[in-house]
Amino acid sequence: MELLIQHIALNSSLSSEATDGGIWTVNALGRLGNQMGQYATLYALAKLNGHQAYILPEMHQTLSPVFKITLPVISAKRFRKIHWRKVHLHDWMSEEYHHIQGKYVRLSGYPSSYTFYHHIHQEILKEFTFHDHIKKEANRHLQVLRGERQNVTYVGVHVRRGDYVWVMPKTWKGVVADAGYLKKAMNYFRKKYLNPIFVVTSNGMQWCKENINASKGDVYFAGDGKESSPGKDFALLAHCNHTVMTIGTFGIWASYLAGGEAVYLANYTLPGSPFLKAFKPSAAFLPEWIGIPADLSPLLPKSAAQPQKPAHQVG
Repeated sequence: MELLIQHIALNSSLSSEATDGGIWTVNALGRLGNQMGQYATLYALAKLNGHQAYILPEMHQTLSPVFKITLPVISAKRFRKIHWRKVHLHDWMSEEYHHIQGKYVRLSGYPSSYTFYHHIHQEILKEFTFHDHIKKEANRHLQVLRGERQNVTYVGVHVRRGDYVWVMPKTWKGVVADAGYLKKAMNYFRKKYLNPIFVVTSNGMQWCKENINASKGDVYFAGDGKESSPGKDFALLAHCNHTVMTIGTFGIWASYLAGGEAVYLANYTLPGSPFLKAFKPSAAFLPEWIGIPADLSPLLPKSAAQPQKPAHQVG
C-alpha cells in the first residue's frame, strides 16, 4: 500500500508537459498471470507506438508486492477525466497493433502472448524482477528441499485446477491435465537429469497428492495454493530450472521467467472449441517448449480416434 501511495503521489505531481505525449493504459482483469500479460503487452505496445504507458492502481496493487515494476500509476481521478480511445486486443500480435492511433489509449482484453513482447525479452524479465525478500525466501525453500544432495535440477510443476475442472469440459470443450500427463512430463525430466527435484504447486493440492506418485522421493508438494496471494507459489516455480505446466497463464508466465525447458499440455480442447477463437496455442507456447497431447477421451465417444500428436511430442 505504501508503494501504491508513493506512485500515485508521484503521478499526481507530474507536469502537463510530462503527459503531453499521451497516456496509454490497460485494463486490470483477472489474477496474477492475466495481469502480468496485460502489463507486458501494454509495456511493449506503448513503446512500439511511441507513447508513455501508465498502469491502473488495481494492477499496481496486484503486481508491485511481487515485482519491481517500473511503469507509473495513473490515479483513479485522472483516469476518469480522460476521454479514452478503447482498443480491444485479441491474444496474439497483429500488424495493426504496430500502428494504433491515439494519444490516450486504453487497451482491453486478456492479452498474454509472447508475440507481443518477446522481441524485448530482457526488458520484460527486468520488469518482473522479484523483490529481494521474495527471491530470498524462494531460494531458501528450494535449498531446504535439496538437503544434502548435490547437482540437483529443480523442476517446477504447476497444476491448475479450481474452476477449470468444470469450466473446461462444460464451457470450452476441453480438459485439464490428468495424472497420465503429469507422469509423462515428469518422466521426461527424470530421464534427462540425474537428480531432479519436482516442486509441485497447485490450487488443488489434495488432488495432486492423490494423483502424483511421490514414492521415488523426488516430489515435494511445496505450494500453499492460496489464489488470493499467489506470489509465493509463483516465485517457487520461477526460481526452478525447468517447468511442467498444465493450463493457464500462471504456468505460462512461470515458465517464461524460469527459462530452461518447459513441458506443456497440448491440444487440450476439441478442434471445434470456442476457446480456440480467443486462444492460439502457437502464440501462447514458445516454439522450443515441448508439448504432450492431452487425453481428450473423456470428451469423446468411445469409438473416437486418439488425439493428434503435436510436433514436439514426449512419451
